[in-house]
Amino acid sequence: MGIVSWIVLGLLAGAIAKFLLPGRDPGGLVGTTLIGIAGSFVGGWLSAKFLHRPIAHNFFDAATWIAAVAGALVLLIIYRLLFGNSRD
Repeated sequence: MGIVSWIVLGLLAGAIAKFLLPGRDPGGLVGTTLIGIAGSFVGGWLSAKFLHRPIAHNFFDAATWIAAVAGALVLLIIYRLLFGNSRD
């Protein structure tokens, strides 16, 4: 997949992560979107590095989607832990 595909996947992974973890985020929609994009890169890299699962060249590969959403969820949780009280 190209960089544009990873960005689109990241946008969708961020939306799915936001759906799975509802609530107010410190960064709002833009922050969640950026976390989704970063999460897709991190999830794909971790999947390739530690699970020995090569990154698929097919946009509709289920393992790629799971890795991207998992990466976005992890980054969203870390982001909420670090900056969760900034919108009180």
